[in-house]
Amino acid sequence: MHEMGIISGVLDAVNASAADAGADRVLTVNLRVGVMTEAIEDALMFAFEVMSEKTLCEGAELNIEWVEPESLCLECGHTFGHDRFHRTCPECGSYETTLIAGRELEIASIEVDLPDDD
Repeated sequence: MHEMGIISGVLDAVNASAADAGADRVLTVNLRVGVMTEAIEDALMFAFEVMSEKTLCEGAELNIEWVEPESLCLECGHTFGHDRFHRTCPECGSYETTLIAGRELEIASIEVDLPDDD
């Protein structure tokens, strides 16, 4: 299950950023994940819940924005959306296309709780 590896990397980055900011805890993690990564949402959520225990992310909310696949035709220059399997250009029928969106895996933002300065 590659979702564990994905979440491991996310938690490493988020915990480090939160610690650098002096945060008490992480409240929210917002991810952008491309459909073409073939990650499974339930597996990502489960991995986040389990792997965040005893870290600054424990109890944080995980939000996932799914990015649909989009390709560029190298023959006619048309940009088009598609499913995981059909990347033929709908304008000219060319198979010469390149994926330009749908493989994303990025931390869009995090929300943290900072200590009170009394």
